[in-house]
Amino acid sequence: MDYKQYITEVEDWPKEGIQFIDITTLMDNGKAYKSAVDEIVQYARDKKVDIVVGPEARGFIVGCPVSYALEIGFAPVRKEGKLPREVIKVDYGLEYGKDVLTIHKDAIKPGQRVLITDDLLATGGTIEATVKLVEELGGIVVGCAFLIELTYLNGRDKLTDYDVLTLMEY
Repeated sequence: MDYKQYITEVEDWPKEGIQFIDITTLMDNGKAYKSAVDEIVQYARDKKVDIVVGPEARGFIVGCPVSYALEIGFAPVRKEGKLPREVIKVDYGLEYGKDVLTIHKDAIKPGQRVLITDDLLATGGTIEATVKLVEELGGIVVGCAFLIELTYLNGRDKLTDYDVLTLMEY
């Protein structure tokens, strides 16, 4: 399926000079959204995934339906202060500063095969931080799946040791 026909490109949002790639119009179309999720589900089956992990909030949009279809768990990665139990955390760089991501300390069991999902692979910083969290807990990242990759931002360069699936490239 040509998913790009379901994507809306918004000029100058959230600020001038930015071309925002909006996935909500893909999600608005049940058949297109299902097809995209189904492709990632098949990828996860081929990888024999035990659990899906996704960073907030759009990683949930991709990861939760994948984990549901596979009848396996989903572990959220959230910003500091958002998870209610004991967590591990990692600092990571942003274009405009630093942030912290966390995951529950018991979310991943050692040896579990993990699929990391998100809507968009851009600079790769968030996914690189998510990989660090998973691996610190003993998980094995067997793949990373995205709806969209912004190839000009070279995020894949931070994931050279991992298998990456993207459904669309810009």
